[in-house]
Amino acid sequence: MPPESAAQPVTDTLAAQQDALAAHIRDPDRVPPPPGIEERRLKIYRDLFFNNVESLLAGNFPVLRRIHGDAGWRMLIRDFYRDHDCQTPLFTELAREFMRYLEARADTDAGHDDPPWQRELAHYEWVELALQISEARVEDAAHDPDGDLLAGAPVVSPLAWPLAYAWPVHRIGPEYQPETPPEAPTLLMLRREPDGNVSFHALTPLVFRLLQRLEELPALSGEAQLRALAAEAGTPDVDAFLAEGAGMLATLRAEGTLLGTAT
Repeated sequence: MPPESAAQPVTDTLAAQQDALAAHIRDPDRVPPPPGIEERRLKIYRDLFFNNVESLLAGNFPVLRRIHGDAGWRMLIRDFYRDHDCQTPLFTELAREFMRYLEARADTDAGHDDPPWQRELAHYEWVELALQISEARVEDAAHDPDGDLLAGAPVVSPLAWPLAYAWPVHRIGPEYQPETPPEAPTLLMLRREPDGNVSFHALTPLVFRLLQRLEELPALSGEAQLRALAAEAGTPDVDAFLAEGAGMLATLRAEGTLLGTAT
């Protein structure tokens, strides 16, 4: 065993070589490779790393991929691959890192001509993966599945995620790319079903606000939530609103968005 002082220069040299190789692989057009590695081997490394990242992100963001086309998509991924400092080595987190890159890219004046809805579309595509791999479980939320939704406090499933977007992200694609956002936001809900698949649902403003209130004020009873919602909406006939709201709560429980009432 050589003394530690003798081994240290070898370790430093190896680390420097690895850093130089990584820098070249990320930006081969501007960073020369470390000496002593033949071009054939370098090309294998370059293609292997980049193609793995590109393929994984193409699977996470299929609509964005089709919108950009082959050349535009590879250019976007090349920019991400070269410029973004990822904070995690986990492949399951790569899509989130890509979103962070798009946000940082939009906040800089780097001459990018990105569509204004790109970040929201990327989030819409990412959130499906996020819900699929979420470790949240219905069993972790203490609830009575048969509880009275008006007298008790309704419990929203941790696998039902209401979302609001300025752009109609569920409609954007190669054939539809709006230039200005609509006046009303796009309100959606993603829900992971018992079979593991993620379903997508459009929400009315009233249902979205109800789900929002249930998350913000989880201790209130369903009746108290509906009365407050009626006041927000300026509804003159509160009794009719409560009757309609009770049916709405029952429907949300039947479809799995609500689990029941808090215990």
